[in-house]
Amino acid sequence: MKLFDGGRAPNPRRVRVFLAEKGISVPLVPVDMAALEHRGGDVGARNPLRRLPVLELDDGTIITESVAICRYFEELQPEPALFGRDALGKALVEMWQRRVELNLLACVAAAFRHIHPAMKEWEVPQIPEWGEANKPKAVEFLRFLDDELAHRPFIAGQAYSIADITGLIAIDFMKPARIKVPEDCANVLRWYELVSSRPSAAA
Repeated sequence: MKLFDGGRAPNPRRVRVFLAEKGISVPLVPVDMAALEHRGGDVGARNPLRRLPVLELDDGTIITESVAICRYFEELQPEPALFGRDALGKALVEMWQRRVELNLLACVAAAFRHIHPAMKEWEVPQIPEWGEANKPKAVEFLRFLDDELAHRPFIAGQAYSIADITGLIAIDFMKPARIKVPEDCANVLRWYELVSSRPSAAA
């Protein structure tokens, strides 16, 4: 088994944080995304969409998409449960994971990809207006999340989950995307301090 990894990129890091929370060690194959190594070679041969991360199992089976990879490891090693425990818990984690991914991480990614000069060769066509349009969407969701976090320590409830990992990754990605967490989002800032201080956040 090996994991083709993209370093600081959000989705590869999401899997690394998840694995660190599980205490699972998987051999990493570093891929230089800045040099566009993910566009061909080993990655392109395994994932025609040419995106990272890519997990290759011992029998040659390929799994892509970060949450799918995380779910695979959740089934292999259920503890600690990062996708919820019972029917309700799993549904709530799934709900919040999707909300954070679609309303925060996706908006931050759109802002970064369509505005940052380093992404000019990646995002064709690069549409700065679309990038700028996504910034207030991300902030709007953070205000919604701030209200929710007034009632619980973690995004999906009382326990840390994949939803918190996605949120952590999204907020860390806001810096290169030039988006700031509003200072009055005290609950988001409290939550971020909590999750970013976990050892897994350094993965």
